[in-house]
Amino acid sequence: MDEAHRTAQTDPQHELAARLRLVQELSGLGVRALARDAGLSSSSLSRYLSGQTLPPWPAVVALCRLVKRDPRPLRPLWERSSNPLPAPPKSSRQGRPRPRNDLPRDVPDFTGREAELAAVLAAVDSHRVVAVDGMAGVGKTCLAMHAAHRLAAGFPDAQLYVDLHGFTEGREPLDPESALRMLLGALDVPSEKVPREGVEQLAACWRSELADRRVVVVIDNAADAEQVRPLLPGAGPSVALITSRNRLIGLDEVPPVSLDVLSPQESAELLARASGDPSGPDGRLARDPDAAAEVLRLCGHLPLALRLAAARLRHRPGWTVGILVERMAEGASEFDTAFAMSVRQLDRSQARLFRLLGLLPGGSFDAYLAASLADVPLGAARSMLEDLVDAHLVQESTAGRYRLHDLVHQHARRAGEEQDAPAERQRALGRFLDYYVHAAAAADAAMPFLAPGRAPSAGRAPASLPRFADKNAAFSWLVAEYENLVAAFETAAAVGADQHVCELPRFLRAYFARRCGTTHLNVLFERALAAAERLGDPLQLACAHSDLGFARYNAGRMAEAAASYEAAQPWLSRAGDLGSEAELALRLGYLKWDEGYVDEPLELFGLAGKLYEQAGCPSGTAGAVAAEAWAMLQLGHREEAAQRAREVLAIPHADPAAPPTLTARITLGVAIAREEPDEAAEHLHRALALAREDGHLHNEAWCLNCLGVALRRMGRYEEALGSHRQAFALLDELFEDHWKIHFLNGYAETCRLAGLPEEALRLHRQALEIAPRLGYRTEEALAHEGIASVLDATEPASAAEHRAAGRAVLEDLDA
Repeated sequence: MDEAHRTAQTDPQHELAARLRLVQELSGLGVRALARDAGLSSSSLSRYLSGQTLPPWPAVVALCRLVKRDPRPLRPLWERSSNPLPAPPKSSRQGRPRPRNDLPRDVPDFTGREAELAAVLAAVDSHRVVAVDGMAGVGKTCLAMHAAHRLAAGFPDAQLYVDLHGFTEGREPLDPESALRMLLGALDVPSEKVPREGVEQLAACWRSELADRRVVVVIDNAADAEQVRPLLPGAGPSVALITSRNRLIGLDEVPPVSLDVLSPQESAELLARASGDPSGPDGRLARDPDAAAEVLRLCGHLPLALRLAAARLRHRPGWTVGILVERMAEGASEFDTAFAMSVRQLDRSQARLFRLLGLLPGGSFDAYLAASLADVPLGAARSMLEDLVDAHLVQESTAGRYRLHDLVHQHARRAGEEQDAPAERQRALGRFLDYYVHAAAAADAAMPFLAPGRAPSAGRAPASLPRFADKNAAFSWLVAEYENLVAAFETAAAVGADQHVCELPRFLRAYFARRCGTTHLNVLFERALAAAERLGDPLQLACAHSDLGFARYNAGRMAEAAASYEAAQPWLSRAGDLGSEAELALRLGYLKWDEGYVDEPLELFGLAGKLYEQAGCPSGTAGAVAAEAWAMLQLGHREEAAQRAREVLAIPHADPAAPPTLTARITLGVAIAREEPDEAAEHLHRALALAREDGHLHNEAWCLNCLGVALRRMGRYEEALGSHRQAFALLDELFEDHWKIHFLNGYAETCRLAGLPEEALRLHRQALEIAPRLGYRTEEALAHEGIASVLDATEPASAAEHRAAGRAVLEDLDA
């Protein structure tokens, strides 16, 4: 075995380089041509192929895609090459989620449809897409869901479900843009990677995400071909199953499977199975075959109607089939027959809850919402929901979550309009909105952002709210309820409930931070500000401007953030809320620091600490002190920074991953890296573990980059480079280019000291391109100084020009 081969076997970076050289051979291209087609520089590609430099993960993906090879088998090798740090835990609740499975339960009494099921599976196999059409209640969704569950094992990356509400009474069909955003969110695609507007761009993003995954998607209740066309997968292995009441003639490339009513034999079998009727001559159906045949006729051989009728028999052991026929005979159609007969068996409270469920905008819900909607105790709501499930009027899609079939939802809505007073329906709708504001506030309180948020003032708190054992439970609830939370926001906006519109986005900040959702959050806060302006309340206006400013800041929109903060200040003066004043001072301090100022941010951090202390908010005070410590570190005052950081860590914190403690650990680790390397590494590794456990990917990238800085200060350059690379790979994965400005100059300095001047120059120049555009003046000055340091030995004249440009930036700031 030659030396090169032995090196490739023992060194993962050289093994990766060997695999990439095979990719080059497959391409048949020279280095320059391959680099051009992959969007890389030829010098960088040469280093990747020789094993001198580890390529960023997007470069590996680009090279593999050029030769139509799956890059995923190279990922473990790339990760082993990147850093000796432990990999993120695969079971992390937010940062590394398990594959998504949104499929509702398969019905246990699925009956017949052998030929149709075979046709669906064959169409999926040949075309990867199939459209199941048929009349309402004929069992389209049941068939698609049954097929999807059969297919799930072969599509392990995700099993997704989206209801397009093409025929939901009282609700507009879901537009393709919203559906695509929901599906991309279900794949955990960061919102910054999702195009801001344009169905075509969103559809392209969706197809790109599916191209390298094995995903099965059920697209339910499509109104027409135009609604569903952008949702279809493109190249790749993923498949889609569509249902619609209409034949989707416009989708020529999609094979249709049309459903008719069940055959008499299948209908009889489903009625027997769903009613629990024993087989043989002793069963009620067998004892009265004429009456049983009449039940099938009255149900029109439709599965939904048959299940409703069967539920009556199952829960009425004393009934004969003849009695069932008598109760059903009053209906005007198969649906009216089945619904009317089933609803008549409900007691007064069950029937009232059923009608009120028609007010919901569709989607799944839980017992807490039902209890709030009907204003009944939680236990009573659970009991009534169980009865409605038994009556087949409500479906339990997953454990503890319920939904209504479109036809049932329509019947409930119309029954409510006919039987309930408008004032009662209006009060119930108000309770629906109250529930989601207060439940979101409870979830937000379980996953603190910095300081405890203000209690909601919109509406009345429900008697029962979900209890969250920890932030993971709160995050899981927010994921499950996200569609409903957005629907509640839209409903509040539609009915003019401006207080709810103002407050709901505020309680979603921590959720969006973990889902990298600054784009959508900006939109929500823009609308919240409009609602606050209609209300004219000083505190709501102050908070709305401040929150919108913070959303702008996190999206890299610095000038707009500054304008929003400025607009908040006069309203805060009128409102006189210390906690909100402290929050704005802290936010403004971060903004001023990033803009390149020194004295003003430190004053603002100090002011925030005092205001939080006066407001009785110790976690807010700790956050302000941690910000001060971080600023001191950047100014080179390492001893003072370490002292302030230790003060923060000495304060007990309920959540060890809260921003103050995380900031303090990182600050302390970097500050003492040279003098106390072991303690520094302990703090930084602990911060990284906490960020990963918390699922906050931005914080994880920050921890990795700061660990790189600390390792560089310890003289451990290779480890430092690996840590920086992991940080940037994560930012590339998040599509968060504007966040790179915080890390580029530090990474470049590590490259320079590690003997990689070309890479250092590239990174400093990237910082110099981003910083002025975003308004980060200090980073702009540091980029000039960094370029000068690299060029000193080879291009002294250019180095002098960059030093002068850097001084000019700093002088401009001083002025």
